[in-house]
Amino acid sequence: MAINPRRLLPVPRSLLARMLLLTLLVVLLAQALSSVIWVSQLRASQMEGLVTSARSLGQSMAASVGYFRSLPLGFRPLVLDQLRNMGGTRFFVSLNDKPLNMQWMAETPRKRAVLDEVDATLRERLGKDLDLLVQFVSPDDLLIFNSALKLDQLPRSWAHYALSLEPLNPPVLVTQIQIAPNEWLYLASLMPEPYVSLEQQGLPAQQLWFIILTSSFLLLFIGVLVHWQSRPLKRLAVAAREMSLGSEVQPLPEAGGSEVVEVSRAFNAMRERIGRYLRERSQLFSAISHDLRTPITRLRLRVELLDDEELQAKFSRDLDELEMLVKGALQCVKDTDIHENIEPVDLNYLLNGVIEPYLAPAGNGRVTLDGRALASYSGKPLALKRCIGNLVDNALKYGERAHLHIEDDGKAFVLHVDDEGPGVPEQRLEQVFEPHFRLAGQQPGYGLGLGIARNIAHSHGGELSLRNLRDGGLRVTLMLPRQPD
Repeated sequence: MAINPRRLLPVPRSLLARMLLLTLLVVLLAQALSSVIWVSQLRASQMEGLVTSARSLGQSMAASVGYFRSLPLGFRPLVLDQLRNMGGTRFFVSLNDKPLNMQWMAETPRKRAVLDEVDATLRERLGKDLDLLVQFVSPDDLLIFNSALKLDQLPRSWAHYALSLEPLNPPVLVTQIQIAPNEWLYLASLMPEPYVSLEQQGLPAQQLWFIILTSSFLLLFIGVLVHWQSRPLKRLAVAAREMSLGSEVQPLPEAGGSEVVEVSRAFNAMRERIGRYLRERSQLFSAISHDLRTPITRLRLRVELLDDEELQAKFSRDLDELEMLVKGALQCVKDTDIHENIEPVDLNYLLNGVIEPYLAPAGNGRVTLDGRALASYSGKPLALKRCIGNLVDNALKYGERAHLHIEDDGKAFVLHVDDEGPGVPEQRLEQVFEPHFRLAGQQPGYGLGLGIARNIAHSHGGELSLRNLRDGGLRVTLMLPRQPD
């Protein structure tokens, strides 16, 4: 079974919402692409600066190693004590008889780059055969002397100023170099700013705010632009709907983009042609009505002068049938061409007015009503009353009783009219809408009720349909769509 992607990803219906969504997607894609490029360049620049700082740090370490190598053996502890009492230097320095074994930190690309650069610089300055250990250690795992003292166990003036940076607690670079047999020089330090933490930074907050602000301003601009450009289209939609309902529509102003101007110009031309056609049709049927009634009346007068009563009766029946056909055709045109203004119609009030004569006790309860309309409906009140009245009259004529049921969900007003008659053969469910078609020939009328009702429903953008009920009877369903606000 194929899955419709629109069910999974709902697409906005309005032009404004679609343009904003498309713009947002394009902006986010462009911002994401530019941010990726910007961050990659930033990280490359930071890595270059980090390597330079590591090289400078390695050179300082090499200078310190050279200084301690130059001191006599007995002076080295004295110099270390003096440095500690003075608050230390850039490095925490100690002398141990062996390299201290500590838990090293897991490597990352940045840590590996620093370690490689420091190692290469020291070997370049001090000799390639140097016994050397360079690693990063967490402050919690840092050991200082042979006795495995930790950082917190030392006086703060000895090492905390050089190795602590609360509350960050960044990793400590520990370098251990053998400068004599059983004598290892211990150097511990932090990386210089801004590479103290050695962690790759995500997208900076300033960049995030820049993306948010630029996207918001762009969406606001696009929203105003689309709203401004779509106003002529909204006016066109309102005018087209009012015109479909038969209201008098003023010419649309030809404004907006060139495409919208072309559409407005074409609509105005269509409006003029349809208006001229309706006026000519009205004049035509008025002339036909006048021209046909006059000869029929003359023929009736002449029939009255006939002496043969049997022949007179035959002529009278033919004239009655002809007059009925003429009246039916004119009534069909008149009932489906109701010139009314569109206005809010209280459907509940309209329905109550239609079924009131048939309610108990005067009407013996031949009509029942279930449900209510949720809101008024924009349409032609007299036309809608004639449409619903024809449905009720048709149900009472062929089914004795009419049961009305309303369904209104805010999107469409639906009225079901059920009768208790024999129903309609399936092959004739559409044929009953044709003019002058009647299933029961003995019933009075022109056979125009359902056709007129469907035409009125169509003029309101709705539909009228029939179906036979399972338990007997016919259901006529009138659907009138509601226009979105």
